Amino acid sequence: MDTASTGAYDDVRTASRALATEAVHAGRDDLARQGLHAPPIDLSTTYPSFDSRGEAARIDAFATDGADPDGPPIYGRLGNPTVARFETALAKLEGTESAVAFASGMAALSAVLLARSALGLRHVVAVRPLYGCSDHLLTAGLLGSEVTWTDPAGIADALRPDTGLVMVESPANPTLAEVDLRAVAHSCGQVPLLADNTFATPVLQRPAEHGARLVLHSATKYIGGHGDVLAGVVACDEEFAGQLRKIRFATGGVLHPLAGYLLLRGLSTLPVRVRAASASAAELAGRLAADPRVARVHYPRLGGAMVAFEVYGDPHEVISRVGLITPAVSLGSVDTLIQHPASISHRIVDADDRRGAGVSDRLLRMSVGLEDVDDLWADLDHALGERSRTVAPLREAVR
Repeated sequence: MDTASTGAYDDVRTASRALATEAVHAGRDDLARQGLHAPPIDLSTTYPSFDSRGEAARIDAFATDGADPDGPPIYGRLGNPTVARFETALAKLEGTESAVAFASGMAALSAVLLARSALGLRHVVAVRPLYGCSDHLLTAGLLGSEVTWTDPAGIADALRPDTGLVMVESPANPTLAEVDLRAVAHSCGQVPLLADNTFATPVLQRPAEHGARLVLHSATKYIGGHGDVLAGVVACDEEFAGQLRKIRFATGGVLHPLAGYLLLRGLSTLPVRVRAASASAAELAGRLAADPRVARVHYPRLGGAMVAFEVYGDPHEVISRVGLITPAVSLGSVDTLIQHPASISHRIVDADDRRGAGVSDRLLRMSVGLEDVDDLWADLDHALGERSRTVAPLREAVR
C-alpha cells in the first residue's frame, strides 16, 4: 500500500501563508479591525437603499459581467456578506481568483452546465465514475446537455466544436480511482476542465494548480465537516465566477447565510480533520487488505479519509451489522459512515454503466471519521462476520 503521499498537506502553502493558516484566517482578516472575533451572520433578504438611481446602475453592472456589486448589499439572491466570506476563504484555499457558493453540490454543477449551454456549448466529455447524481444529470440530458463518456486517454479525441466542458472526479466516487489532472488538462486544450475535488479537498490536492479551470465541491461533505449543512461551491477564475453568479441569480440556487457561516467555521478545522481521518483510513485500509473476508480494497495513492472495499460475503449483511459506524449516505463528517453504492449513491446509474466503471455489487464505501481507529476496526471486524469464509484464489491488494 502506497501511503507516502498522505503527508502532502504538510507543506502546502497559498501564495503567502501555509494552508493551515489560511484555513483559520481566510475570510476573517477584517474581523479584528471591526472589534469582532467570530464572523457575524447576516440573515437579511433585502437591504435599504435611498439611492434608487445608484442601485439601478449597480444592478445593470451585475447583469453585464456578474461581478459582485460595489457598495452595500442589494438583495439576498444577488449576494450575502456571510456567504461572501466563505467564498473568499474557499477560493484562497483552492488557489483561485474567486468562488461561487450554491445551495448544494448539484446546484453548483447545474449552474456550470447552464453557463456553458448559454454559449451554445452543450456537449460534455466526462470520465466515469462520477458521483451517481452527477452521472445521471449528464446522461439524462436534463439541462439540455449531451455527454460523451470516455477514459482519460480518449478525452482529446472526444472533443467537438460544441464541447463546453470536460469533467472528472479524482479520487472518484466511489471507487477512489485517480486520474492525472495535469495530463487531462493538457488533453482538454481550450475546453475548461472541471475537477470534482470533494474527496481530496484542497488539503490534499488543488486541481487549479494542475490546469483545472473549475474546481467543484459538494461542500456538504468535508468542507462543512459535521453533517449539518447542505451546500456546493465552484472555485474558478473571476470571469467564470461572473457567469455563475448570473446563473445563480436567475435560478435562485443561493446558499443560506447560516450555511455560509457553518462552512466558514468548518474550513478552520479542515486540515486537522483531514489529517486525522486520513491516518485512520490508511490504517483501516491496510487491515482490510489483510483480511480474508475482503476481496479487494481501494485506497488512493493521494491518501484521504475514504476507503472502498469489496467483500466475499453479502455487503448488505455487513451494513446491517455495524454498530459504531453509521450506515448512511453522504461522507466527510466527524463520524464514520458506510454505505452500499450500488443501492444508494449510484443506484440511479444504469447497472451496466455502473459495473463498467468499477462499481461492483459487492463494493462498500466508507467515510472514516475521527473515532479511535481500534474502535472502528472492532466494529468492522464484527460486521464482516465469521473469519472462516473461504478465500477466493485471486486476491487484489490495496491500490
